[in-house]
Amino acid sequence: MSGQVGGPSPQTGAQAVVANAVANTVDPSRRPDVLLRVRRDEGHEISAWWMVGAFVGVSAAVIALLSFVPGGA
Repeated sequence: MSGQVGGPSPQTGAQAVVANAVANTVDPSRRPDVLLRVRRDEGHEISAWWMVGAFVGVSAAVIALLSFVPGGA
């Protein structure tokens, strides 16, 4: 394959796709069709304590529900 890589006009279809992908460096998680995802500003992350609290809450709910299962100790 003797195509010109990195030139101003790609020679093959594959090179055109790669050139288009490199030119469009948009984060795919910020697409408007992604459902059930909160789109926050760049660099903004939720606190890790929310994940810790969610883990503790789900664990407590599972233990509470398992207490209703007959035959336990």
